[in-house]
Amino acid sequence: MAAASLVATVLALTGLSLAASASAQTKPRIEKAADLPRFTYKVEGPLEDIVRSADKFAPLAAAVRRDTQGVLDKYDIADRATRRNLTNLLAILDYLDGRYDSALARADEVRALQDKPADKLLSGLRLRMMATAAKAHGPAGEAFQRAVAEGIARELAPLDYAVIANDIRELKEGAELIGEALILGRVREVMQPIATRTGELSSDFAPGLLGARFGLLATLPLKATFVAAFSRYLDAHKVVKPDIWAAREAVLAAGRKLTPVRISVWDSGVDIALFGEQVVRDAKGEPVFIAYDKYSRPSRSLLVPLPEAARARLPELTALTKGFSDLQSNIDSPEAAKVKKLLSELAPADYKKTVEELGLMGNYEHGTHVTGIALAGNPTARLVPARLEFDPGLHPDPCPSQAQALRDAAAAQATVNFFKAQKVRVVNMSWGGDVASIEHALEQCGIGKTPEARKKIARGYFEIQKKALTQAFAGAPGILFVTAAGNSNNDPAFVEDVPAAIVLPNLLTVGAVDQAGDEAGFTSYGKMVKVHANGYQVESYLPGGTRVALSGTSMASPQVTNLAAKLLAINPKLTPRELIKIIVETAERTADGRRNLINPKKAVEAVSGR
Repeated sequence: MAAASLVATVLALTGLSLAASASAQTKPRIEKAADLPRFTYKVEGPLEDIVRSADKFAPLAAAVRRDTQGVLDKYDIADRATRRNLTNLLAILDYLDGRYDSALARADEVRALQDKPADKLLSGLRLRMMATAAKAHGPAGEAFQRAVAEGIARELAPLDYAVIANDIRELKEGAELIGEALILGRVREVMQPIATRTGELSSDFAPGLLGARFGLLATLPLKATFVAAFSRYLDAHKVVKPDIWAAREAVLAAGRKLTPVRISVWDSGVDIALFGEQVVRDAKGEPVFIAYDKYSRPSRSLLVPLPEAARARLPELTALTKGFSDLQSNIDSPEAAKVKKLLSELAPADYKKTVEELGLMGNYEHGTHVTGIALAGNPTARLVPARLEFDPGLHPDPCPSQAQALRDAAAAQATVNFFKAQKVRVVNMSWGGDVASIEHALEQCGIGKTPEARKKIARGYFEIQKKALTQAFAGAPGILFVTAAGNSNNDPAFVEDVPAAIVLPNLLTVGAVDQAGDEAGFTSYGKMVKVHANGYQVESYLPGGTRVALSGTSMASPQVTNLAAKLLAINPKLTPRELIKIIVETAERTADGRRNLINPKKAVEAVSGR
């Protein structure tokens, strides 16, 4: 829920030509992201100098190009998202090298690998218009900028607004927020400490330098051009997309015999003052909950503890959350203006503090927002909160270790044991993690001398945690666990995201669509995702009671938790397997086969008729 990365280098790889199809059968097949090869790149001196200097940048760019192309040539990668991302990285390198025809060709390859309707229409829009304009006018100057703007307008004119509207708003938001401090902040604060300590960067981090140079030299000079072009398009299409969810709402009829249902939002914490009598309390009137801090130590705090400085500025920081929300909705508000000014004019010295503070506020607010969605319109739901804590820092704290992995595993098992003891029937989990994030943290912490060593260590820690979650869920067969698919626009199974990629009869993974049922650009997808719910600009509470619309699969998952609790209120004898069957079978599969939109009204009718 904090601001998305504005200048990210994307990785992935090119599809095989028909001529290569016979030899492709002999290529090693990569079924998991963890099986992709790793590389190491020597870097000397300040990384910012590499980003800014053509001479210092060229050797790194050549090495990354060689290795990326090598992965394309040597491996048969199952995942289209990975192939897209590697190909896009090569397209960026082509553009920076002035190989505009090649950049355009690769952009077409990326587009051919897209799956989502909006992505098929908009894939590589800015890069394609920049490369086309640069061919005619060179990569700078008024004629170049005018050609980019005209190209964007020409490209967007015939497209279906309803399909691309959300993506265009987000492109505009990204352009409004971009600034030099944001582009270089991660280079200075995350990558530079690694390079200073080791003299090298792995292929997990080195492409970030390529993205930074692209952002600094290519994207930032076009900031005003992009904002104006996307604003003109949105101003010309002031159309509100239809809301399909009101007609699908499940209402529990007054006077009907209903059973109170205990649910848990296993998240970053909740402001229970907002949910009154729905909070489960013990004989002394105290809330019943379980909580662990980021070190997996027991905590008695229902919300993430805020430092005094942040608490003193809480209204201001909450207003920033609303500002991000307004920007995503293309609302010109005072809060949105403050966010634009803060990030686009951010001083380099303020980058770390600002980004970490936004991350901390995201953690502080997230669980309450999710809880509001899970409880909405269901007076029979009874809340048993469970808190886990996420590290908002740019440097990992704690660093990965076997001891920490075991503590995390023990905390997960203790939490599920708590759910069983409290007779919780549905648990919402709007969070996740994967093995790659552990590898990244190991490199930042200086653990493991080589990428292969870090890969092995990370795998060990990841399996401890995955096994613990899987065993804990399996050991609670009477509880339905509902989890968010993730916001990385990839396949949870390929990246091994947990809990989204865990396969059990009492776990349901949820993807996100918008109010019209169109697939959200951020939502992850694939065989693990069984149903989709509204996760785009969903309004709910922040701590203290402010209502703000936020987006993410985090907001889609509690819609399904909400539905499951209503079904149990009508028929408490339903098992998790039966709940999943009803929710999935009453959902409506879209014509493209990609989305299975929940229909709470039909699900309730199906249970009521039993």
